[in-house]
Amino acid sequence: MTEEEKQSKPRRSRRKKEEAPEASAPTEAAAEESTVHSPQSTGPEPEAESEPQSEQPVAEEPEAPAEEEAKPSRRRRSSETAAPVHKKSPAPKAADGTVVVRAQAKYVRHAPRKARLVVDHIRGKSIDEARAILQHTPRAAAVDVLKLLESAVANAENNHELVADDLVIRKAYVDEGPTLKRYRPRALGRATRIRKRTSHMTIQLSPKE
Repeated sequence: MTEEEKQSKPRRSRRKKEEAPEASAPTEAAAEESTVHSPQSTGPEPEAESEPQSEQPVAEEPEAPAEEEAKPSRRRRSSETAAPVHKKSPAPKAADGTVVVRAQAKYVRHAPRKARLVVDHIRGKSIDEARAILQHTPRAAAVDVLKLLESAVANAENNHELVADDLVIRKAYVDEGPTLKRYRPRALGRATRIRKRTSHMTIQLSPKE
């Protein structure tokens, strides 16, 4: 390389250094202008809103189908809880064709022998006569026989559409039920058996002829 070329190289580097401050001068001037025109903040500068670090996508719940929305409530309506209406069936008939309505009471704690004494009074009587007899009979079994008679009348009126005034006691009988065995201590270390007898009462009603 010649001496002229060597001398020309440092000159070029100086020119670049001189151009660099000239280029930075306008940027400094623009920064000064922005500070002059920006309003002075009287209070502390508001903190920059921090961007959420990592927003995980929320899994959207699947929309319930329209069928679930239309489901009826679990509470039952009064119509659903109401007792079912029983259809009235025709009254059973005996072999001779007469209508017979029956009521039965089982395991009544009365001896059959004593209950038959009461039942014999009302056999063949009308409903009003039988009620009057049972209400004035001084026997314990009369109370249970009267309840059984009222049950038979209710069956005839509600289930078979019969009128109580037109009914007669067709049959009334008492069968023997199971006997309860109990024991009672007696003299000289002995024990005596006590028999607590039960009875099955039956009353049959039919219309007057």
